[in-house]
Amino acid sequence: MTLLANHPTVRSFEANPTAPLPREASLDAAELRRLCLELGADDVGFVELDRAELADQRNHVLAAFPRARTYISYVVRMNRASLRTPARSVANLEFHDAGEEVDQVGHRIAAELERRGIEAINPAMGFPMEMEGWPGRLWVVSHKPVAVAAGLGKMGIHRNVIHPRFGNFILLGTVITEARIAEHSQPIDFNPCLECKLCVAACPTGAISPQGDFNFSACYKHNYREFRGGFTDWVETVADSRTARHYRKTVSDAETVSLWQSLGFGPNYKAAYCLAVCPAGEEVIGPFLREKASFVQEVVKPLQEKEETIYVVPGSDAEEYVVRRFPWKSVQHVGNSLRPQSIEGFLTGVHLTFQPGQALGLDATYHFTFRGEEPREATVVIRDRRLEVHDGHVGAHDFHLRADSRTWLRFLAGDVKL
Repeated sequence: MTLLANHPTVRSFEANPTAPLPREASLDAAELRRLCLELGADDVGFVELDRAELADQRNHVLAAFPRARTYISYVVRMNRASLRTPARSVANLEFHDAGEEVDQVGHRIAAELERRGIEAINPAMGFPMEMEGWPGRLWVVSHKPVAVAAGLGKMGIHRNVIHPRFGNFILLGTVITEARIAEHSQPIDFNPCLECKLCVAACPTGAISPQGDFNFSACYKHNYREFRGGFTDWVETVADSRTARHYRKTVSDAETVSLWQSLGFGPNYKAAYCLAVCPAGEEVIGPFLREKASFVQEVVKPLQEKEETIYVVPGSDAEEYVVRRFPWKSVQHVGNSLRPQSIEGFLTGVHLTFQPGQALGLDATYHFTFRGEEPREATVVIRDRRLEVHDGHVGAHDFHLRADSRTWLRFLAGDVKL
């Protein structure tokens, strides 16, 4: 310790100590809001870590930052015209540019707090994520529910946060800090979503139903084709190809160079049309209110009429929808890359891959009994195009599967046959 006390760094620190902010001190909300806006946020709100509606975030956040006490949720606006064009290269450039700005704003806020003796972290707006957790939770914090709790908007039927002023033309960021805030934000008391159903009409995969139901698989397989799961599917296609000619029979040259583009310049969305056509928000709604027919003709129709390839799982609701609703669009079959790594993941994932259209007329109860590494009993009920999962065996079964848990997971991955 004597040697440490004589170290030049220690001596300098002792001679000029900085007084850290007392851990119980609170920051002034108005002052912090002003700071965040000066550093580039377009709107901001503050939520305590222990907010009831964010209880499912708490343990994940504390694992990443044990000193966490407060969420600083903020938004950065995107340019509407860029997202609305059928030229998706323009839309994706806007996503990339705005996404980088979100991360930079978060970095600036965290850095300024650190200069004031307050610890904070700024998880990524999108990537990088904690990919070793694949296919489970990869993100440190879920930006959407935090933004809703912070009063920055509500979720529309297209599952995007709609800001009361800026509409859904925003990207979300969250800074997590050890500081307490003297005054916390509260959710807004109305939903800016107009329920106009333009997102339903524009979605090329039928992922959003008129009743507001969401088909995760349909959206994920197409719009995120050049992101996580689609990439693994493409890699396996490459690995399974016997020759270059065999590969070209499965993957077009256009798809190959599109994947190259995403690898080289950032992953690109295939659609995101639900965002493009949304007219909600005080600064957005004008053209829609003044002339709805013209708005639909100029914004919605070009996306609907675009000739493009839609990526679907064979026999899925999405495939049926594209063929029926958009016959001028091409269908490309892709594999199912959502392979569960645990029985818990399997039981959670069935909600994500369930196809309500294909379940029409089905009324069945399935019992599962797993043994081995993950002993578990569960029940899956499909009725009225709805799916329910229960722990344990509930009711009389129409089918009972008994399997070793690891063997079942390998079967789902296509590694073994039963």
